[in-house]
Amino acid sequence: MITEGPKIFTDQGGLSLAMEVRELDRWRQKKRRILVVVVVLLTVAGTGAEAWKKEEFKRCDQTIFCRESRNREFGSSKWYINEVNVTNGKVRARLVNGEDVEAEHSGSLILHLSAYQDGIIRVKVKEADPKKKRFEVPDVLVKELEEKRLWIQRVIEKDGASMVVLSGHEVVLLHKPFQLYVRSGKETLISLNAKGLFHFERQREKREDENWDDTFRSHTDSRPHGPQSIGFDVSFYGADYVYGIPERATSLALKPTKGADIVSEPYRLYNSDIFEYLHESPFGLYGAVPVMQAHSEKKTTGFFWLNAAEMLVDVLAKEKAEEGTEDVSRVDTHWIAESGAFDTFFFIGPGPKDVIRQYTSLTGKSIMPQYFATAYHQCRWNYKDEADVFQVDGGFDEHDMPYDVLWLDIEHTDGKKYFTWDPVLFPNPKEMQEKIAAKGRKMVTIIDPHIKRDNNYHIHKEAQAMGYYVKNKHGGDFDGWCWPGSSSYLDMLDPEVRSWWADKFSYSSYQGSTPILYTWNDMNEPSVFNGPEATMQRDNIHSAGVEHRDVHNAYGYYFHMASMEGLLKRGEYNDRPFVLSRSFFAGTQKVGAIWTGDNTADWNHLRVSVPMLVTLGLTGITFAGADVGGFFGNPDPELLTRWYQLGAYYPFYRGHAHLDTKRREPWLFGEPYTSLIREALHTRYALLPYLYTLFREANVNGLPLMRPLWMEYPMDKHTFAIDDEFLLGTDLLVHGVYSEKATSEDVYFPGSQRWFDVRTGASYSGGQTVKVLVTMESIPAYQRAGSIIPRKDRFRRSSFHMENDPYTLVIALNDTYEAQGELYVDDGKSYDFEKGAYIHRLFTFSNGRLTSSNIASDSKGTKEFTTPCVVERIILLGLKSKDLSAHRVLIESSGTQVPAEIGPSLLRKGYHQTNSLVVRMPKVRISDDWSIKVL
Repeated sequence: MITEGPKIFTDQGGLSLAMEVRELDRWRQKKRRILVVVVVLLTVAGTGAEAWKKEEFKRCDQTIFCRESRNREFGSSKWYINEVNVTNGKVRARLVNGEDVEAEHSGSLILHLSAYQDGIIRVKVKEADPKKKRFEVPDVLVKELEEKRLWIQRVIEKDGASMVVLSGHEVVLLHKPFQLYVRSGKETLISLNAKGLFHFERQREKREDENWDDTFRSHTDSRPHGPQSIGFDVSFYGADYVYGIPERATSLALKPTKGADIVSEPYRLYNSDIFEYLHESPFGLYGAVPVMQAHSEKKTTGFFWLNAAEMLVDVLAKEKAEEGTEDVSRVDTHWIAESGAFDTFFFIGPGPKDVIRQYTSLTGKSIMPQYFATAYHQCRWNYKDEADVFQVDGGFDEHDMPYDVLWLDIEHTDGKKYFTWDPVLFPNPKEMQEKIAAKGRKMVTIIDPHIKRDNNYHIHKEAQAMGYYVKNKHGGDFDGWCWPGSSSYLDMLDPEVRSWWADKFSYSSYQGSTPILYTWNDMNEPSVFNGPEATMQRDNIHSAGVEHRDVHNAYGYYFHMASMEGLLKRGEYNDRPFVLSRSFFAGTQKVGAIWTGDNTADWNHLRVSVPMLVTLGLTGITFAGADVGGFFGNPDPELLTRWYQLGAYYPFYRGHAHLDTKRREPWLFGEPYTSLIREALHTRYALLPYLYTLFREANVNGLPLMRPLWMEYPMDKHTFAIDDEFLLGTDLLVHGVYSEKATSEDVYFPGSQRWFDVRTGASYSGGQTVKVLVTMESIPAYQRAGSIIPRKDRFRRSSFHMENDPYTLVIALNDTYEAQGELYVDDGKSYDFEKGAYIHRLFTFSNGRLTSSNIASDSKGTKEFTTPCVVERIILLGLKSKDLSAHRVLIESSGTQVPAEIGPSLLRKGYHQTNSLVVRMPKVRISDDWSIKVL
């Protein structure tokens, strides 16, 4: 029972009477709302104020399809091929089941094999005469995919096998039993059904004595179309480790889940609202990307299953080689899905970057974010009113801390009705945003998929009248519980519904919104507090009769997509949208950013954020981050500082906290922590030019910003299982500090080149592990020898004010006194870069000369971009003492000479290093061709 009234605290200047009245009214509203929330929380334990309870979620042995499929024995599959031909440039094969006498007729399966440019093989299997068409996930594969399909002209038949010869590789179909092998020369790369686990439950009529229901706790799934599961094994040959299949909190290299003496749950892909998830668990979280990479010293391969139903994956423990036989490296995996289509892709590599390019050529490259979105974001559930917003905004200025975006959670709405504002707490939203915009900053408001069932709410009235809600199994609008209480959920699978939803973002519809207001999609797994496993019933119905079980893992993706379309449609500003989503699926990278959900203020959660984010990058999702400080709990000053220091290198950098946590704006812990966090923020802002260049690389070729060490050093076996450090692009090596009062960290330096400490300039040789000393001032971060990193070192209140600031080029020389780096610049907000309005420069240092040359696309666009920015400082690291006699440089393009300083180089304020050379104010334009000779 809630009986206590609000506590009105007075700051040094005192709260105004108006603020006290608003606080009292807010408490009264909160008291009414809490009564609703209490009912919800009592209904679903573990979805409110308690940590995740594993008993609220299914284990494999509690799910019929998983239990039966996982217990299949090797070699149990009796499917074989009895017919192969080539039709329309594809291989067509008929599969029949040797144990089913009726399979020769209506029960057979049809396999289609097709090939695409860049080393991609596609295998689809369908029922020859289906009772009901299986759901194939739309809007994930890129539209131009078919243009890349290769035309297969013939198959070679030999010794009970059919072989397709392609450029550089071949695909072999064994007939009996059915097996598929992808080979390169005489080397097998990847196989399907080599261990005989393929099964395909064909739809059939229900027998009189049969019960198809699947019951878990108090919920019953009617399974109206019966068992429809699909399973098979995929083997990666020559592989040491496999990676991928996010999202979960676990190591980068996936641990075995079955075999030998291992007893573990399989890796689960089923988007769920996991409250306070564990830091080490194979259990699936908020997103699902069914793609896996396998890597060894010699090659990298990959596999993708386009299926949005619940999926489980076992990584099988390596079997011991029989005596007298060679111990061949291979990783076997077992994939199981409840329903959906068999639509699979094999990627032949041969390198890690090749596999990522192959996968993103299917599902899309990463969205190009606005420049502000790559800077720091400040969020809390919830900034309580407009006065609080201005106080937080002013606090950053008062303490000389930059930030770009202030976020508002659900409490800013009028009774949890999205696209509205609380009339008491946020009476002047437009004016509030205009004051934030005056400082070059933006705002974000939350918009979730649950729609409050309130007849006075125009969104609900329209959606209900137009039949836009997901239906329950009886045909009525589905009614579930979430933050507003009784709620319905829009059928985002339907393009018409997505278009209608997008219209709600218009300024006339979303009253009080302005061009600087962007969007956050939470709870879009979808989260349903009183549903089975805190989500929607599987037998709910979407458009065209699609069951929710078939589309579940993609629901959040479609909601994310609709929100992005809404920002695109809302005005004439040509702005790129920014929409953050908690739930995701394959293809999310071309829609927007994601974060890793409800983590905890705990050192283990800080540590696991690295493999979680690196794994997302391996599956195409490059724009991702973890809540800095942890969403739950109260971090002590040391943990919070370490998280800000590590988060400065995340692709998405946001501080966020739960409603019940203590306030933790970055200046509240006093010195020395305020200064330390300020420096971490400054690190982020200085690196924005480098980060933005990497985002452009992701936009062009799909490569992630955060990379495992083996991506850049694929032959270094020592890197294969490392996941406490990562590469940011090719040129920055980052290792977090993950324990309290740490005084040292073991850092592995990959490669044969040197690595330079980004703060002191001290260098370390590659190919070794070094115990480096750490202090509270920083975490270990190093620049690769042979690289040039662009920075902006003038500190402003937001990235907007840095637009015309000059650049610093940090040149880390390798042993041959050479280095190279890139810089990409555009207007930071519009789509004009797609029409040629950008600058892309290549910086090269060789033979004592630094040059800048244009590497923008040769194709002429219809737009141009110019900038007045110049280079104000050049820092050369890695010079030997005998080379430090140079005191001047020649600007060859102008014929002028400028002085050069020998250390201290002032790499960062207060940190000096002597074996470097600093050129100040060469004043060459960043957009021009030029060369500078060190004399």
